[in-house]
Amino acid sequence: METISRFLKPEKQSFFLLGPRGTGKSTFIKKTWPQALYLDLLLPDVFRNYTARPERLSELVGAHKEGKTVVIDEVQKAPQLLEVVHSLIEEKRGLQFILTGSSARKLRRGGVNLLAGRALMKHMHPFMAAELKNLFKLDKALQIGTIPLVLNSTDPIATLQAYVDLYLREEVQMEGLTRNMGNFTRFLETISFSHGSVLNISNVARECQIERKVVEGYVVILEDLLLAFRIPVFSRRAKRAVASHPKFYFFDAGIYNILRPSGPLDRPEEKSGAALEGLVAQHLRAWIDYFRPGCELFYWRTSAGSEVDFILYGKNIFQAIEVKNSATIHPQDLRALKAFGEDYPEAKRFLVYRGREKLLRDGISIVPADEFLLGLKE
Repeated sequence: METISRFLKPEKQSFFLLGPRGTGKSTFIKKTWPQALYLDLLLPDVFRNYTARPERLSELVGAHKEGKTVVIDEVQKAPQLLEVVHSLIEEKRGLQFILTGSSARKLRRGGVNLLAGRALMKHMHPFMAAELKNLFKLDKALQIGTIPLVLNSTDPIATLQAYVDLYLREEVQMEGLTRNMGNFTRFLETISFSHGSVLNISNVARECQIERKVVEGYVVILEDLLLAFRIPVFSRRAKRAVASHPKFYFFDAGIYNILRPSGPLDRPEEKSGAALEGLVAQHLRAWIDYFRPGCELFYWRTSAGSEVDFILYGKNIFQAIEVKNSATIHPQDLRALKAFGEDYPEAKRFLVYRGREKLLRDGISIVPADEFLLGLKE
């Protein structure tokens, strides 16, 4: 695949760059800062040297006077290096540190707060449709997602399966995050049915026959490894009783697709509907991170059952977005957005669907899914 320009803007000060493996963090950094001093902690000898003697980083920087940018790849592998980084930043040598990571858990434990105010927090996501431009194909994205590692593969499905196995083996088992891999594997399959749905941990625990507290811990593990996220319910100035549980999503439609089992009793449209909603969710998260810092992502659900999939709320933006995996729009498809408009007339409302026509009906913009996703750019 040709080199794709990313929407992530280069920074001049030190920053963390977090994102799941395979999302292109290293590629972006090597292209943007080709002369940087580079430490890859995934290399066994580098990992051994710098965990044994973290102060070696000061010696390395001191020996390369010309190096103004220092990259530490997968810094969560050696969080003790953060104290050295903090010290070097305090010395005001004009150094820029770029610290990449694919796990938030070890970074939090390792002292990210030491760098508070001295290093920005940035995120790298799977490709957005507008980054891929004419290479973006909606049906393909729903099947294999948009992780750069997968899109660059000659066998995307095998790569997705290997990707899941890699996290199970390296990030979960080797880091000792859970003692029972059988339970965790069963949990992954069960929670795949919650993708795009309100997360009921008690139901998940019952389905996979694991204690509720253990399931809660497993969900946190997925979030810490940046493999999943939850979005809360929108309740500002609520005029009706609203739900309290968040909705759950895997970070990429391809990951969901490979984890969600299919059988004779599963309807294809049920799986593809959740995949489409998840694809929109991952795009909205990326768009917020890249272009609208301060904006927040919610969903809206009343106790009576009306639900709008996504609410974007922030400075100069208030939008309600409903996603339908259908090529035709029926009156009932607009009911939730109409109800939301009654409570929040300030909000712009969109219905994203699988049809080809762009329409305006009852004040609601009806937009084809591929056009909507391709339009998410600065």
